[in-house]
Amino acid sequence: MNQPTPEQPADIVARLRATFRTGRTKPVEWRTAQLGRLREMLTEHGADLAAALHADLGKSATEAHRTEIGFVIREIDHTLDHLDDWLRPEPAPVPPHLGADATAWTQYDPLGVVLVIAPWNYPAQLLLAPVVGALASGNAVVVKPSEMAPATSAVLARLLPQFLDTEAFAVVEGGIPETTALLAERFDHIFYTGNGAVGRIVMRAAAEHLTPVTLELGGKSPAFVDRDADLSVVADRLARGKFLNAGQTCVAPDYVLTDPETAAALEPLFRKAVEAVYGSDASASGEYGRIVNERHFDRLSGLLDSGRVVVGGDTDRSTKYIAPTVLADVDPASPVMQEEIFGPILPIVTVPGLDEAIDFINDRDKPLALYVFAESQDTRNRIAAETSSGGLGHGLPLAHLTVSDLPFGGVGESGMGSYHGRYSIETFSHRKAVLDKPLA
Repeated sequence: MNQPTPEQPADIVARLRATFRTGRTKPVEWRTAQLGRLREMLTEHGADLAAALHADLGKSATEAHRTEIGFVIREIDHTLDHLDDWLRPEPAPVPPHLGADATAWTQYDPLGVVLVIAPWNYPAQLLLAPVVGALASGNAVVVKPSEMAPATSAVLARLLPQFLDTEAFAVVEGGIPETTALLAERFDHIFYTGNGAVGRIVMRAAAEHLTPVTLELGGKSPAFVDRDADLSVVADRLARGKFLNAGQTCVAPDYVLTDPETAAALEPLFRKAVEAVYGSDASASGEYGRIVNERHFDRLSGLLDSGRVVVGGDTDRSTKYIAPTVLADVDPASPVMQEEIFGPILPIVTVPGLDEAIDFINDRDKPLALYVFAESQDTRNRIAAETSSGGLGHGLPLAHLTVSDLPFGGVGESGMGSYHGRYSIETFSHRKAVLDKPLA
């Protein structure tokens, strides 16, 4: 039997644009129905997604539900609870010269047809969380799951058309050729999560059509540890934040920045913290993931000799396992400090004090996140005032990402634009200015 010819990107975009022009996606009832169906998919088929995430990344079911499936469900619930308020037109004052009968307001209009391109490290969350905002804003949506997480991509491609309005929603699987073909089309917004190299490709393609973009990128997110911090708590929280998803998290602490005495005191505490979380052998822990593929495994393995191994260092290429690893005596010029690590390796870099730490951070690209562990309010205030980062977390890594009322996004090399909660509505809508002056 002949297989049906796959629908081409140009035809998909044209079909979805035709749907959008009918007004089908604009009523709030359509938007909330789509979000409800997406929630239904996640609750009914969470086990299928969890199994796929385990196949792709070795994620435990607990981690899959907490950081991917449950994360998106919470985003849906938060959006459904507040959508009416977010969409309500906002009055604006009118200057006296226009007359007392003139009124003005702003209202959110859907953009049209939106493209969402997802990465492989959280292949469900980072595809579906932007989709929540795009649908809630009344757009038609094309999604491109990551080919580097093939099991998750296949499950999403199978399930999403069963639950969402296929006249206004499409899934395109594939790799570079399919992504390139999609980027050649005119969209009304492109939302890309991934690395800066591909982000530049996305921007160049979008420029051909003057399409606005949101780029959620990454970078080397520092964790500054002051000498007055409770180091046992610091080591525990950094270990949990860094080694989640085997370190393959865009907002994971990339390196620790502290003074030499504090660095020495942290070393035994990191050993205790890693063992407390993953046991004496993380390879036997059901809660510890694996590296996505051999290429990334080889890249990460090549970084392990950038410093003295304090914790971990073990590898197994056959299972793509790299132990939770902490490196000390790391030179800022070493290979591990030249690029975002995106794996379970945590270097400790020493500086004399706060002034030098601020200079160290500012001498590099603006990070997606910056974490500060300090009791001194003056220290906290100085870092907040004297550095720039996508997000700033005091005392706990990653957590700001889970607050739906906070915007999530980068700055400079770590990205542009933001989303989550009402910030997704702002991203996927046009805030239109309206003036009404009666004719009589």
